[in-house]
Amino acid sequence: MNDRVIALAALAQALRLVQQLASIGQTEQRPAAVLYDSLFRFEAEDAETIYDGVDGLDQGLRELLGLLGQGPRDNGVARMAVSVLGLERAFMRHPTAGERVQSVLRDIDRQRQHLGAQHPTVTLRLGELYVEQISPLGNRVLVQGNPVYLGQPQVVAEVRALLLCALRAAVLWRQSGGSRLDFLLQRGRMAETARELLAPLD
Repeated sequence: MNDRVIALAALAQALRLVQQLASIGQTEQRPAAVLYDSLFRFEAEDAETIYDGVDGLDQGLRELLGLLGQGPRDNGVARMAVSVLGLERAFMRHPTAGERVQSVLRDIDRQRQHLGAQHPTVTLRLGELYVEQISPLGNRVLVQGNPVYLGQPQVVAEVRALLLCALRAAVLWRQSGGSRLDFLLQRGRMAETARELLAPLD
């Protein structure tokens, strides 16, 4: 259950940051860095390793509690989460999408090691990867916000890069045994796990 909850927290955190970018044109560096770094951990054994522990996922854990009915709920994040989970199914069903995405990420990783994961060149390439490999799958994720910011190329690139992070988290959730039934049958257990993970961070 820990892996599933960590993955959902990462998904929720990515979408919270998307919401911030769309609304105010900027977002916090550390919560985003944890998510970007996760894209390049190809051989990690579990969710904690992918996200380098849970210290950087406190926003996502709180957001997840809201989505589970245990705190303030952001309907915009909830709506995007449903879309991303649908996109994950299309992604996993596609015969070559996974291999193509990983191949491009390994190429981008060489730049990331020199420039850092949040360098504009890296986020631009991640955004392009999303457009080229993920958007054609359908199940578009509708991002609503301030048109002033959503008209800025760098903001749009960061939004797409974070949507890629959200998709990565959704894939991890599924690989950890997650299913939509969890939201009907396991809500209480997931919320309890999220609170346990969050307790040392408060």
